[in-house]
Amino acid sequence: MARPHIEPFVDRDADYKKMTLPGFGTGMHYKMLSFDTDTGACTMNVRFDSGYKRSPGFSHSEIEMFVLKGSLKFGKQTYIEGHYFVIPPGVFMPALSASKGAEVLLMYNGSEPSHTESDADHDGADRSRLAEVNSYSGMPWITPNIHPGTNTGCLMKILKFDERTHALSFLFVMAPEFWQDNISYHDCAEEVYHIWGTTWMMQFGYLPTGGYFWRPPYINHGAFHCKRGAIAFGRTDSELHNHFHFNPWSNVKENEERAVSRLQHRNPEVYKWALGHNHNHPDPADFEYPDDHSH
Repeated sequence: MARPHIEPFVDRDADYKKMTLPGFGTGMHYKMLSFDTDTGACTMNVRFDSGYKRSPGFSHSEIEMFVLKGSLKFGKQTYIEGHYFVIPPGVFMPALSASKGAEVLLMYNGSEPSHTESDADHDGADRSRLAEVNSYSGMPWITPNIHPGTNTGCLMKILKFDERTHALSFLFVMAPEFWQDNISYHDCAEEVYHIWGTTWMMQFGYLPTGGYFWRPPYINHGAFHCKRGAIAFGRTDSELHNHFHFNPWSNVKENEERAVSRLQHRNPEVYKWALGHNHNHPDPADFEYPDDHSH
């Protein structure tokens, strides 16, 4: 998920464009939120006009979709606000329709948007990975099982979890007057879209309803505040680990070195095997412990 840093962005400030790629029919419009120029992978806010129809078929990319407003159908089954899908590449889906219109987050994870008309799965498609759930009513909120964790007042629902990479797709809420006074960065890329509500962050200011960011690894963010509450959709491309600190001036390179230094001290054998290679390299720097050169 290598994309440039986009933060902050508010999709209300952008106009919809007509989708003109083959296979998508007429009546589909999009706002491009982020785009990988190497692979074509992207995240879009998509509006389907009333009466929109698309033929049955599959994409060559994994798709994630979240219904923001309205309702749509795959075949005869209706899906409403809050419904989430993950559709593996090559997996056939029935005809898509939106009789009264709909607005969705639409994510193509492996390549550019595509739709091939078909009445069957592509050879080799893994239908066992197809999943859908009404995230609003079909699952409970949980306290994040992430350590170090956020302050009390932030809850999440895990929609997708990759057992190999620990990448996540999730809903999260911040309670009114949620706050956290430290700074964080992660070893993963992080993506968030505000479904409703406004949050504030020291580096990037206010992010309202329709606000979005794509944040690459090791970029400082925080302190945080949310006055009236918020609900948002988020994703990461690997494990979400909070590297908390209180140094607002550290840069990406310093944060990278600190993360490696923390790995060296927390998992020294992993560090020696993966990074040290038994060579006499200087220790990675940790700006919190500038005089520590122990192995």
